[in-house]
Amino acid sequence: MITGIAPQHLLRAQAIEQALRALANPDVAAPMRAYMKNRFSFLGLQAVPRRAAVAALGAWHPTHDELLATAHALWALPEREFRYTAVDALARHHKRLSLSDLPVLLALAQREPWWDTVDALAGVVGDVLRAALPTTPHAQACMDDALHHPSLWVRRIAMLHQLGWREATDTSRVFAYAQALAPDTDFFMRKAIGWALRDLARTQPERVRQFVDEHATTLSPLTRREATKHI
Repeated sequence: MITGIAPQHLLRAQAIEQALRALANPDVAAPMRAYMKNRFSFLGLQAVPRRAAVAALGAWHPTHDELLATAHALWALPEREFRYTAVDALARHHKRLSLSDLPVLLALAQREPWWDTVDALAGVVGDVLRAALPTTPHAQACMDDALHHPSLWVRRIAMLHQLGWREATDTSRVFAYAQALAPDTDFFMRKAIGWALRDLARTQPERVRQFVDEHATTLSPLTRREATKHI
């Protein structure tokens, strides 16, 4: 059961918990756990049936507080599918969020972190930042701070938050972040740098190729391979 949150903000989370637990499939959960190195518990629900079950609960138009409370409540449950559902809700209703909510999102990212929840939250962080830029041109400065956070996963969010921005991407930041994080020997960080560069290469392939060539001795082979995969 979900506890510790105001009752009026628990209704959606409780309905989601009941709906998803009713569909739990241990035969599917086992390979899902194995894929995630047996780090986490799973109900055994793939994305399509999970999202269909949530959609069947009906339309939901949360207030800001209801959205965050629901995300926190779902995050407190042990099975990973509840966190995926929380991120879906945050992404769908990201316009309810503001820059002041970014610390909350980064805090969620550090609760039993792994690439699955962290990368999904990076997308939500990116949505919030991109929406704020027209009125707050220096909104991404918070990611400059995140770049030096003790947590690998917060640093990864900083590196990945502009994925999908295309022409709106702050190219200088991508390159600066890539240089700053290049000495990191962690697999997940090296992969993230490569993904960010590869995404930028969709619109600026020559600039990415030039950057990779100029920093060939500092970027890892994994990063260079990911960055140039499609150019």
